[in-house]
Amino acid sequence: MSLPREIALTPEQIDTLMLETWNIRIATHGPGDDINLTPMWFGWAGGKVYITARGQKIANLRRNPNCTLLLDRNERFPELQGIMMRGHGDVLETAEAEAADPHLAEVRVQMGRKYNGGHADPVDDPPPNGATARGRNRRWIVFTPRRTITWDNFKL
Repeated sequence: MSLPREIALTPEQIDTLMLETWNIRIATHGPGDDINLTPMWFGWAGGKVYITARGQKIANLRRNPNCTLLLDRNERFPELQGIMMRGHGDVLETAEAEAADPHLAEVRVQMGRKYNGGHADPVDDPPPNGATARGRNRRWIVFTPRRTITWDNFKL
C-alpha cells in the first residue's frame, strides 16, 4: 500500500494519536487461514506498542509473531486519520521478561492514566496497569513496527 507522502502524519501527530486514542486493532494469524482481528487497549513507548492480552491472540503470536496493527479516528472520509503498522509481536512470557523490558514500567503508568474511568469511576491518582504474566495465555505483547503507513485526510 502506497499513499502520497503529502498526507502522511507527522511524528508529533503519530505520538498524539498513539497516546490519546483508546483502541487499536491487532490482526494475528490464527489456525489455518483464519485472521483474528481484535480491538485492544494499548500503550506506546520507545516506538513500540504494548498490549496486555489473553487467549487466542497470545496463542497466535507464539505460533507466528507477524501481525498488523491499525489505529484510526473520525468517521467521515475527509476527516479520517490512521496509522497501520506491520511488524512483530513478542510475547513477554514471564514476570522476569516484563521486568527486563525498558519501557513496560512507563507504559503501565501511562495506561493507568489513559484508561482511568474506563471500567469504573475515575480516580484522582490512578494506579499503574498491574497486568502481569498469569496462567497459560495472559501476557504482555510488545509490538515492534517493521513498516508504518499513515494518512491524514484533512491534508487532501
